[in-house]
Amino acid sequence: MPPILAFEKICKRFGAVVVADEIDLALAEREALGIIGPNGAGKTTLFGIASGTVTPDAGRVVFAGADITRLAPERRCRLGIARSFQIPQPFNAMTVFENLVVAAAFGGGRSEHEVYPRCVELLGQCGLEARANRQAGSLTLIDRKRLELARALATGPRVLLLDEVAGGLTEHECAALVDLIGNIRRSGVSIIWIEHVVHALVAVVDRLVVLHAGGLIGEGEPRTVIQSPAVREIYMGIPADA
Repeated sequence: MPPILAFEKICKRFGAVVVADEIDLALAEREALGIIGPNGAGKTTLFGIASGTVTPDAGRVVFAGADITRLAPERRCRLGIARSFQIPQPFNAMTVFENLVVAAAFGGGRSEHEVYPRCVELLGQCGLEARANRQAGSLTLIDRKRLELARALATGPRVLLLDEVAGGLTEHECAALVDLIGNIRRSGVSIIWIEHVVHALVAVVDRLVVLHAGGLIGEGEPRTVIQSPAVREIYMGIPADA
């Protein structure tokens, strides 16, 4: 089967800084793919290119067999690409439920009343039932992360892009989030997850890629990739002969 999402020879630079150097990367249907790499490696830029907020200098983005390289972000969202952000960005003055309704109606292209049942379902799925009527700005970090995930899911994605959702959480909170992402993955949504909390990533993903200086330096089974001498030295700072 063709991949659900593919980056083909993607290039991007900001001035003299190369953040994507002819990247070829494909995500299979129902796959969970992890991405790690040092700060500045180009990870979040790749998400911007996938979601439409960053335009590549060269190359193509292909979704479900169609070239979407020049499509606007809202068009991509309605096709089925959703993303979360490293720092959650809810509408702080709205309630949790209202945030979901906005995401589902505008991101998914449906009427407000039509999306209510799905939004109620997502409150349960993401552990937010007791906070449905709270203002989003009053939530704890873990609940803001849950809301960020729920809002992305409310758009009805086929592909979910997760950007460092485990950052800043306690071990207990991180474990709960891993369970939630595992359930999302088992529901049939394809996932690309950027994360610095590597043990959380390895618990969910099928395949791991490593970005460095805009290029891929490792790809394959997660634990094998992490043990690679090049990855240990570049990403973890462990000398290759250690």
